[in-house]
Amino acid sequence: MAATAIRQKLYEYIRVAEDKKVKAIYTMLEEEIEEVQNYWDNKDFVAELDKRSAEYKSDKKQGISWKAAKSEITKSSKRSK
Repeated sequence: MAATAIRQKLYEYIRVAEDKKVKAIYTMLEEEIEEVQNYWDNKDFVAELDKRSAEYKSDKKQGISWKAAKSEITKSSKRSK
């Protein structure tokens, strides 16, 4: 089963699951969930984003359009399957 389908099934399950089960699932994943949500507390991460943003705004680095990015992501996704 594809990851997308699994995510959808989990989402649907969690939406209607008993509180006890939702808490159990959260407890199993809590550390990982908190780690993902703490990106903004990581000074190196924020500094890198600030640097890249400044480079883009000063025209030192040229960005790409959403259409081009989406195309590359789609190609990469197809290759990895």
